[in-house]
Amino acid sequence: MRQLTLLLDGMTHTEGARWHDSRFWFSDLYSERIYSIREDGSDLCTELHVPECPSGIGWLPDGRLIAVSMHDRKLLRREHDGTVAVHADMFPHLEFEPNDMVVDAQGRAWVGNLGFDVMKLAPRRPARLARVDPDGSVAMVSEGLHFPNGPTIIDNCTLVVAESFGNRMSAFDIQPDGSLSARRDWASFGPLPQSDDVLKSIGEIRVAADGISNVDAEGAIWVADFTKTRVLRVAPGGRILDEIQTGDRNCYACALGGEDGRTLFLCVTPADFNPDLRRTNPLSAVLSTRVDVAVA
Repeated sequence: MRQLTLLLDGMTHTEGARWHDSRFWFSDLYSERIYSIREDGSDLCTELHVPECPSGIGWLPDGRLIAVSMHDRKLLRREHDGTVAVHADMFPHLEFEPNDMVVDAQGRAWVGNLGFDVMKLAPRRPARLARVDPDGSVAMVSEGLHFPNGPTIIDNCTLVVAESFGNRMSAFDIQPDGSLSARRDWASFGPLPQSDDVLKSIGEIRVAADGISNVDAEGAIWVADFTKTRVLRVAPGGRILDEIQTGDRNCYACALGGEDGRTLFLCVTPADFNPDLRRTNPLSAVLSTRVDVAVA
């Protein structure tokens, strides 16, 4: 069993895990902040205040931070002088609130959205991906997906997206004009859930893929399974190569990084992630562990 190191505790709900510029970055949903820390958990820095709930994090080619603002369906951009601007208004385009995001080498942000009000247990509905270009223009670029969540990009040409309620991870070829190819399975964990009832569909899901890491040097991806206390290393096709238990807290996001690329960072939160409870009883944390295969 791998040793888990507690890097940071007392958060409300950690999400949006990223390794960037020799630091681990993450969103803390109900403190409305994006933070960064060193690999050893020291030097906690507040990077951005997102009053309408932060989620996905990325960087433009010139180093400016952009972040998902969920409730008002915007992308925010932190300028070099520290001021904050609206990078894109996605409200007219999205079915529901945006969630996780990845930014490619051209500065295009690929943003998922929830598709339905999961906190109120509304009936499940499909949602599409948005592409936000560097000038802030928004285009919808995919078919309906089952709660598109954590994304990553392989070799700057393949977009992989976790479908939290789809029992799968989907892949798309990124075309030169920014459009996407037809969806294909990158990994399949079982059949698509049939019920549109959230709780019933969770019972049909074998792996509820949430946040995912960059691909590692052997082509595998670490996957946070948000309905369970575990993170999985998954090969293309869906074979589970490794599993790490995260104690008494569920895993919602992960990132592979560190100075040698072999530190796996884990965002963990109690299974009951009621916002009011998490604000008043902040038990979310950031953990890390060492893995055998470095990030690609």
